[in-house]
Amino acid sequence: MYLEPQVDPCGEPGTERGAALAEQLQQFARAASGAFSRNTERALRSDLAIFAEWCAEHGERALPAKPETVAAFVDSMAETRAPATVRRYVTSIAIAHRALGLEKTVKSPLVCLALKRMHRKKGRRQEQATGLTWPLRLRLLEAAGGRLIDDRNRALLAVAYDAMLRRAELVSLQAVDLLVELQGDGSLLVRRSKTDGEGGGEIVWIGPDTVRLVRAWLGRAGIEDGRLFRSVGKGGRIGEGLHPCQVPRIFKAMAREAGLPEAVAGGLSGHSARVGAAQDMVAAGIELPAILHAGRWKSTAMVNRYGERLLARRSGAAQLARIQGRA
Repeated sequence: MYLEPQVDPCGEPGTERGAALAEQLQQFARAASGAFSRNTERALRSDLAIFAEWCAEHGERALPAKPETVAAFVDSMAETRAPATVRRYVTSIAIAHRALGLEKTVKSPLVCLALKRMHRKKGRRQEQATGLTWPLRLRLLEAAGGRLIDDRNRALLAVAYDAMLRRAELVSLQAVDLLVELQGDGSLLVRRSKTDGEGGGEIVWIGPDTVRLVRAWLGRAGIEDGRLFRSVGKGGRIGEGLHPCQVPRIFKAMAREAGLPEAVAGGLSGHSARVGAAQDMVAAGIELPAILHAGRWKSTAMVNRYGERLLARRSGAAQLARIQGRA
């Protein structure tokens, strides 16, 4: 990972202190290369460049930054950026400062107060992707056509739902990772995931109907090894693989082909199948440990968030209303 901010992040170029800090940061970047996911490395580069540029425009020094500088940056970014984005900026700034032994900068009460101001003004709640639940899954699968790319899309969507995969995990699957059992269902090896950065690998289950869709795609595409899901070009030309950003585009395109309103199609994301499967599990009354295992979550936070409307219908207030005959 090479961090190349748009301006010198260490203040006046040519100063002994600035040059030493710049070199320390680059040493950290070299040491950190490969320790973070590519998405995290990309976010670090982008976030630190944004912070350095803001500091240059306001006559402040980015490294080492004063707590007042980081707090002012938070106040400024909170005017136009989502709270989650600003929190990510602060995390990236903190990583850079920890590399220089300056972690107290971002832990300063001034920075904490700036974040509290932002949350009181804009809240902490993040928009949630539209859940690709079972009825929606069926509709998208049924509406897909007979082209080779439609076979791929059906298999991609079915696997994403059954295995509750994130988009990066989905496009990283290998054909050899599929194991079909005698009874017709199957399993997939997820070699690396967001929560398994060291590549221990995790096994996920897929149903017999999903296995049939995957086999139909593989057989028609002539894929025996390499990436499980590939790009499909003109004339049915098979590419080498898919980029994670293609996953939400595929889901949106399938929804539009199915004639769904734009409010639904536009709300789909690469996480929609994962969200929808979790919502269906909550609605079906499946026990929480089984849901956590299926989604490979270590805490209940995301399940509670994805299923919050369904869980609200099981609240004490809802149960009391039903006892009283009001619901």
